[in-house]
Amino acid sequence: MERIVFLDRNAIRVPLRTPAFPHEWQEYPHTPDEQIAQRLAGATIAITNRVPISAEVLEATPSLRLIAVSATGFDHIDLAACKARGVTVCNVRHWSISVPDHVFTLTLALRRQLLDYRDTITAGNWQKSPTYALLLEKMPLALSGSTMGIIGYGALARRVEAIAKAFGMNVLIAEHKGSSHIRSGRASFEDVLRQSHVVTVLCPLSDQTRNLISTSELSLMRSDALLINCARGGIVDEKALAKALVQGTIAGAGTDVLHEEPPANGNPLLDLNLPNLIITPHIAWASVQSLEHLADQLIANMESFVAGTPQNLVN
Repeated sequence: MERIVFLDRNAIRVPLRTPAFPHEWQEYPHTPDEQIAQRLAGATIAITNRVPISAEVLEATPSLRLIAVSATGFDHIDLAACKARGVTVCNVRHWSISVPDHVFTLTLALRRQLLDYRDTITAGNWQKSPTYALLLEKMPLALSGSTMGIIGYGALARRVEAIAKAFGMNVLIAEHKGSSHIRSGRASFEDVLRQSHVVTVLCPLSDQTRNLISTSELSLMRSDALLINCARGGIVDEKALAKALVQGTIAGAGTDVLHEEPPANGNPLLDLNLPNLIITPHIAWASVQSLEHLADQLIANMESFVAGTPQNLVN
């Protein structure tokens, strides 16, 4: 009999089917850090979306055999401690069909200056216009004929690539930063920054990608370029990005993620009030369809583990 504890059920707001193996189920809307070990006492399977599982928690929960992450990112799990204790960790993959939608929502909103035009209508300027079309001094830009640079090349990035090409964009796929060998179909990291009108970040957060884009990288970008981050906070240096936006180093940015979430202690990007900066509260993944895919895969991951054929392993 498996004992399953879902530490942050509110993160997955769709029904979950019942796992096809004998089990007990306990779920909590959210779990504060100080209650994690207590709630996992006696559990064999922990489900977590963003609740951290540290070495200390693992030491206090010797019955734990599987951590089923109900997300793709797993940087909140101490993988080394899990490996040392023989705890399996799996995640869900290729589930968020709405992330590419969000990449282009931010891109189009910025290229078409939607916030500027919304504000000018709210101010009553169109109502007073002598012509049928009220154009701002800076004209909107089309996507067709422009270049999108993609950093990271997983399933979501490939979907973004396909959509970009459907818009008539040229697409550059970035090689790993600092790599001396450029694979076929790739461009150097620096060339992608230099040539792209839109740079979109779709790589995972790791020690290698933390602050991947900072002052020196932003300085390589075109002055009319956009930076779009629908990956993870911490990949883009937010202080450097704020400075680049204020100084006009790049034309604009859209981000769905921040280094600290929720940003209870503030953030340099949140201090800005710029029409060329759009921040959304980590919702690129959010759609009914995406969550249904996630829910199905989450249960399937647990069933595969119990059956002795674990899938989507990350350790």
